[in-house]
Formats: sequence, structure tokens, C-alpha cells
Amino acid sequence: MRDKTQTNSAGPGDGLIRAGAIVFFIGAVATLVTVAPLFLGAKPFPTYMFGLSMLMGVGFLVAGAGLLRSISAGRRQARADSR
Repeated sequence: MRDKTQTNSAGPGDGLIRAGAIVFFIGAVATLVTVAPLFLGAKPFPTYMFGLSMLMGVGFLVAGAGLLRSISAGRRQARADSR
């Protein structure tokens, strides 16, 4: 029996996972940029750069929400298939 889902189709939560990964990456770059002057002895960046560093946590939470959404959709699909 063939599976009805195509291998290249996006499932529920996939968009959130991708968006979370992008936001996390932006936050990671902002963190590196913010910390670099501390090691180089240069003038520190403005305070808003430290706020941008918080995007790492936001991206992690968004990706986690997408993962939970994907898991719940998979469980719903498995329950529907078993009936």
C-alpha cells in the first residue's frame, strides 16, 4: 500500500520549524557580533544589539512549537489510520 503523502510536501509545523531556524540563526549572528568587541577590546555595541541576541531563544521556541505541531499532526494521522 502506497503512502498518500508525497516526500516533498510540507507537513503541519514545517514552516514554523524553518522560520524558527532562521530566527535562531539571526540571533546567533547577533550574539557573535555583540560579544566580539568584548574580546577585541573595542567599543561595545548599543543596547539594542543585546536585545537582538535574544532572538536565539525566540527562534528556539518557534521551532519547538513547530515540532510539537508536527508531532500532534502525526499522532492524529496515526489514530485516523488505525481506525
